[in-house]
This record gives sequence, structure tokens and C-alpha cells, in this order.
Amino acid sequence: MWSLEKKYHHRGLRRLAGVDEVGRGCLSGPVLAAAFVARPDVEPPPVRDSKRLTPRWRDRLYPLLLGAALDYAVGLAGPREVEELNVLGATRLAMARALRGLRVEPELVLIDGLELPSLSLPQRKVVRGDATVGSIAAASIIAKVTRDALMVALHRAFPAYGFDRNKGYGTPQHLRALHRIGPCPLHRRTFSGVRQPELVI
Repeated sequence: MWSLEKKYHHRGLRRLAGVDEVGRGCLSGPVLAAAFVARPDVEPPPVRDSKRLTPRWRDRLYPLLLGAALDYAVGLAGPREVEELNVLGATRLAMARALRGLRVEPELVLIDGLELPSLSLPQRKVVRGDATVGSIAAASIIAKVTRDALMVALHRAFPAYGFDRNKGYGTPQHLRALHRIGPCPLHRRTFSGVRQPELVI
């Protein structure tokens, strides 16, 4: 998973930022992105795409990744921004915010499946990067663990929707709650599952 980074290290590039996001397909909550820069002098832990890991494994890898990081940051785009920009625009916004949160300036940004037109740094789009590039997979794990923890915290304010279990995704229980009581401020009202939950239950 870290072979691409090693190739760039051999070319003299040491500060490589992997970027990925989570939450694009959710009905509620933010799109959250992470940027991860590995320390070039430390052997990073073995990683996989966060979607292919159990929550337990993600939680175990999270502190190991932070220990192997030269720098990392997260950025998010909230539900209203998802509505205004559409989910792709919100994803780019969250990624840009994560990159702006880094304390070190990357020499190259490796992005999972996207380009950021507004980014002034050198960048490379990597299709299926979360499954093939270590720093992007690391970013996906950090983003997933961070967003899941946020949704658990938000559950306390809106317990009827089960955010602690569904993390904002359109599970049958979540859709039934939407049909019964309607959306809360965390919901993306332009999404069909929020506007007409009875059609997808």
C-alpha cells in the first residue's frame, strides 16, 4: 500500500499528503475529509480502505497512524453546504479545508478519485486510491473514525434517528424515523431519502 510513496521518496519528495473523505452517501451530518502526511523516517502501519475494515480495526489503527504522521488534519462541509454545493462540491470543500489545516506544506497531494481545481499545490488524482495508496487509505481511516465519533456525539441531541448506529446512512430504522417525525437540522433536505423517505423504506 505504501509503494507509491516510496517511489516519490526516491525522487526526493518527502511530504506527500493523502486525502480522502467519508459521508458522501449519508442522509445527515457532514461530509468529512482528512489529509495525512506520513513521516518518511518511520515505517507506517499496514492499512486498507476504511470501508474494508471493521470499526474495531479502524479504532486500533487510528492511534498508530497518528504516531506515524508528520502531520494530519480534518475538514468538513456541513449539511447546508452539501445542499448548496451538491455533494461533489461539498466533498471538494471539505478536502480543501483539511489541506488548509495542515501545519506542513505538502510537496504533492494524492487525492482519492478527484482533482481540486482551486488547489495551488501539485496534485495527483488516484482512482481507487483508498484501496491502493497508503497515505490515502490512512486519510480514509482517520476521516471515518472522526466522523463516526462526531455522529455518536450528535446522537445525544437527536436520539430518535439512531445516529450512534447508522452514522447518518439511510438504514431502514433511520428512514422510518424520518417518515414518522421528519428531518432534523442535521439532515440534507435535498436528498431523496430525506424528502420522501416512504419511497425508499
